[in-house]
Amino acid sequence: MKNIQWFPGHMTKAMRDMEAKRELCDGVICVMDARAPVATVNKNLRKIFGGKPVLYVLNKADLADGKVDGFVKLIESQGKYCVKCDSTNISTKRLLMQKLTAMTEEKRNKAEAKGLHKTFRFMVAGIPNTGKSTIVNLLSGQKRAKTGDKAGITRDVRWLKCGEFDLLDTPGTMPPSFENQELAKHLAYIGSINDDILDMDDIALELLGELAKEYPQYLTERYGITDFSEKLAMYESVCKRRGFILRGGEFDYERGANALIDDFRKGRLGKICLENAKDYQDWEF
Repeated sequence: MKNIQWFPGHMTKAMRDMEAKRELCDGVICVMDARAPVATVNKNLRKIFGGKPVLYVLNKADLADGKVDGFVKLIESQGKYCVKCDSTNISTKRLLMQKLTAMTEEKRNKAEAKGLHKTFRFMVAGIPNTGKSTIVNLLSGQKRAKTGDKAGITRDVRWLKCGEFDLLDTPGTMPPSFENQELAKHLAYIGSINDDILDMDDIALELLGELAKEYPQYLTERYGITDFSEKLAMYESVCKRRGFILRGGEFDYERGANALIDDFRKGRLGKICLENAKDYQDWEF
């Protein structure tokens, strides 16, 4: 499988815009995907965040299993704010507002002691397709920010009023290069990289290999796979189960790849976390 690299030109401009507006912000909401917490942290954003307090939001937690709790504990053990949530659930708004209020409590008290009312501003940042704009819409109570399943929907930096907070919705940004290709594959699985630049056959085979190691029962339940020794044979089992057979008896691999990846992204296989906090105890968020 060839190396995965994706850094569209608009991301360079977006990161410059974010850096220019950093001093206007009191803190950062860093949105991650609970199925791949490490892969969905762009370390290059740390320079942009500077010393601002950060709330790490493990979004799409409804699609992840209990392993995500290990990342919540790991991030909090580093003295940082963290919450797991599902941005499509209305109860998430109260949870996020509580965290933002706690993060600004000290500054708020100081301002009130001087008779001042301060509106706190947060930059919402992260990897593409982690649900940043959905969270902005949830907090604001209106569909102000564009959302979609395709990576790179948001292209511009914009301010949005959300109750007692102002939120800066920013485009999803990637590091200029992926040093760790295992993490790059995780981004491909969850849809954070534009599918158009990927070989979806390769992505499907790699995904099957990871699922066979960690979640073989899901492959058995969904596709009837019982032999996990060869990725190609598993791939063909997916095609058989879904009836993706071309004339002459050949397998329609393209439809099989799309079906497998869609099943994973939509949570039809089951709750999955591609990473384990035990393997990242030295990782600094």
